[in-house]
This record gives sequence, structure tokens and C-alpha cells, in this order.
Amino acid sequence: MRIEAVDFFYLSMPEVLDIGDGSQDALLVRVQAGPYVGWGECEASPLVSIASFVTPMSHSACKPVRDSVLGQTLDTVADIARICAVVHANSLDLLQMPHTLSGIEIALWDLLGKRFETPVYKLLGAPTAYAKQPYASQLFGDTPHETYTKARRVSADGYRAAKFGWGPYGLGSVAADAEQIAAAREGLGSDGILLVDAGTVWLDDVERALPRLAALRAADTTWLEEPFLSGALSAYAALARQSGSVKMAGGEGCHSEYMAQHMIDYAAIGYVQIDTGRIGGILPAYRVAQYAHARGVTYVNHTFTSALALSASLQPFAGLEHDVICEYPVELKPLALAMTRQRIVPDDDGMVRIPDRPGLGIDIDIDACRRYLVPCEITVRGRVIYATPELSA
Repeated sequence: MRIEAVDFFYLSMPEVLDIGDGSQDALLVRVQAGPYVGWGECEASPLVSIASFVTPMSHSACKPVRDSVLGQTLDTVADIARICAVVHANSLDLLQMPHTLSGIEIALWDLLGKRFETPVYKLLGAPTAYAKQPYASQLFGDTPHETYTKARRVSADGYRAAKFGWGPYGLGSVAADAEQIAAAREGLGSDGILLVDAGTVWLDDVERALPRLAALRAADTTWLEEPFLSGALSAYAALARQSGSVKMAGGEGCHSEYMAQHMIDYAAIGYVQIDTGRIGGILPAYRVAQYAHARGVTYVNHTFTSALALSASLQPFAGLEHDVICEYPVELKPLALAMTRQRIVPDDDGMVRIPDRPGLGIDIDIDACRRYLVPCEITVRGRVIYATPELSA
């Protein structure tokens, strides 16, 4: 088969709020090869990613992603790796490329899985997909009481783990942050797993982060996620040396497997969190999962969008029996919920499982997506180089 079409669809809520919620818009990718269609999702600013797919060539290492994908042979898993290598060579200096490629690569896996009537995790070589324990991922409340209420709600819903992030945390005083952490712990209960995401708020300033550790330890917090930017390796390591029982977590900002390896090797993290919609897709995420496992670092998915993205994010570590915890967003906007016909929901034991269906096991709800579709057009020198294609099955 040859790749005949790669189509992008920019979806958005009617109003996008200035909050750390990535479910407010989406970039859906459709790939067609022969009679088969695969779907993927990029975790990135939609218009910028579309532009990198169609942008005119700047020079030999800055070509549009489109030129390296369309017409390529797609018959085996090895073809996916080969196509991605071509993209990397031809679009080396196109910095949005990994985000754009991620959605395409995910769609290629979905397509091959459908062709061979096999779930993606089996194409990756895992005979079994182990159940994962979801943590209810949500933003901090604007006040400690709101955070407490959120924690109570997810605990009542049966979640044994919860993460609170972004919002006001790290922006105010140490005392205010301590109140937020205490409220989260009280609402979650003494037995719940508490996780905290600082959203890179301190950039690389270890001295600003250090005073927060006492409250995190007092609340028996399992990890502090992204206290710093992904590349601030020495800052991560310095904070880890003083964090005691609170482990460092990070990696969602990595847009290559090598960046993730550096986090594992030099940032002293206990948990590496990878987004398949950013790092280049499922295969590089799988490689990071294997690399982390060999070095005693726990692999965790990063996901804050649709069930399609969640399924893609679970595939790389489905076969790792002891890397159990997984991100599970519980405050998704209606767009993210409406995009797919299936959802991945916790079972009676409170665990989540990859759909046992071909490909990613998730079908797109075309009619629902049309309601959120943002038509757009890119024109260069009077010529239209991109126009929103027809959204159909």
C-alpha cells in the first residue's frame, strides 16, 4: 500500500480559556492507504502544526512534512520507522515537526492495526496489555476549599489516586501552596495517592521550589511533576537531592526520545511522563518506556485530551506489568468527550484497559467532530496550500 492522503482537522471549543487545559481544542489526523484509514491526534497548537505539514521548503533540511509522507509505502511496522526517519532527515530544522509527525505516526499505527486486525500493543510485541491504575488528573482549584471539593469528588468516584496541577500553585506564597496541598490530601483521604504538577512554574529556580518540599512531604505526596522546564536537568537533579520521599516527575515536554533519555539519565527523576502526541508518536514513546524500565525509572503516559489520545498513550507501556499508574483526565471539555464513539473508563476494580480491538480500538464520531470543526485556509503567493478537507469516515 501507499499513503494516498494525510488530512488535518482543527477542532475547537467555541471559547478557549486561559487555563492549563489542553482539551479545549484538538488537531485530528486522518491517514488513508489503500482501503484503510487510520486516525491520530497531535498534542500541539493546531494551526502551527498544519502549517509545518504544508509550508514551502526553506532549505534542504527544512521541508514540509507532507513531502516525506505522501506516496510512501506502508505495509509493515518497519515502514513506520522508515517514514519517520525520512521526515526527521528532511525536516530537521522545522521545529514543529515532531508535534505534526506525532499525529501522523499514531494514525499509521492505527491503520496498520486495522489492516492486520491487531491491537497496536501487539504490533509493538507485547503479548499482554496489563491493566493500569488511573489517577484522576485535574487542575488545582482557585481556592483550597475548591481543591478539597475536587479531591472529595474523585475519591467518591472510586479513584485511588489523583493529581492536582497548574492553577494558582507556585504563583503565590509558600503558605498558600501548603494550604492547597493540605486541602488536596484531606479531600483525597489518607490512603489515596496524591500527585502534584507545578507546570514548570519555577523554570529552573531551585531556591523557589525548595520551600515547597516540606508541605509535599507532610502530605505524603508521591511526586512533584514538572517543577522546572524539561531541559533544566541540573535543576531537577538538585531538587531531587533534597526532596526525600517526594520523587521528581517530568518529560511531557520532550519532543524526542533523546530528550527523554537525558531526563532519565541526568535529571534524577523517578517517573518519566511521555506524550505520544508530542514526542513523535508511539514508537519513540515505546523506546523511552523500554529505556526507562531498564534503568529503574517508572514510565507514565501524559494525556489530557480525547480517548483516541489516551489509547495511543497507553500502547507504549501496555506490556510493562509493574509500570501501573496512568494519567486519566477527569475534567475534559465537551469537545474531547464528543470526538470518539468509545471511551476508556475504569472497570469495576477501578483499573483502565486498552480496548481489545484492531488498531487503537477507538472510532471517531464524525458528526460530533463536525460541530467543532474550524475551517481554515493557508495561502502563499496567491496559491492555496491548505484548505480544510471534507471531514468524513
